[in-house]
Amino acid sequence: MGRIGSGSVKLSRQSNAFLPSDNQMTDSPQDSTDFRLTFDQAIGRGFRIRCPYCGLGRLFSGLLRMNVTCDKCGTSLEREPGYFLGSTYINYAVTAGLTTVSYVALHFGAGWSNAVLMPGLAVFCLIFPLVFFRYARSLWLSLDCFFDRAGAQQMIADSHESESRREVSNNDV
Repeated sequence: MGRIGSGSVKLSRQSNAFLPSDNQMTDSPQDSTDFRLTFDQAIGRGFRIRCPYCGLGRLFSGLLRMNVTCDKCGTSLEREPGYFLGSTYINYAVTAGLTTVSYVALHFGAGWSNAVLMPGLAVFCLIFPLVFFRYARSLWLSLDCFFDRAGAQQMIADSHESESRREVSNNDV
């Protein structure tokens, strides 16, 4: 997984935090240079709509409202304008793929007529993208963290740095 100090790190579900094993406790946050995410983890966290960094925090606080930071690890989930445009490609590809497979299977396999298929598939094409929106956005973020590890490490480091600044400013007051 990762390393803190000289001890290996394991994820504890009880405290929802990265803890060093072998009783080597430390107060420092997870080292951002040790962020590792496998493809399976990225896909799994994407479909569970969980934080791609820790796998525990929820990405959405409402039906369509995305959290600014992970509620478990504190890593920023906010991105620059236009970042999530790529999630529309995922949403479109899945919608078009399912519609095409359904049409071919039902029209040529089951012998349904176009008059029966078209209204149902049109409704599907209107409703499914709304239902799949959260999954597409979560998959986009998770896959980006998998393919752009340097960017993911930078997001973790920036989040911990801004968290440290907030703690210092709160202590000054």
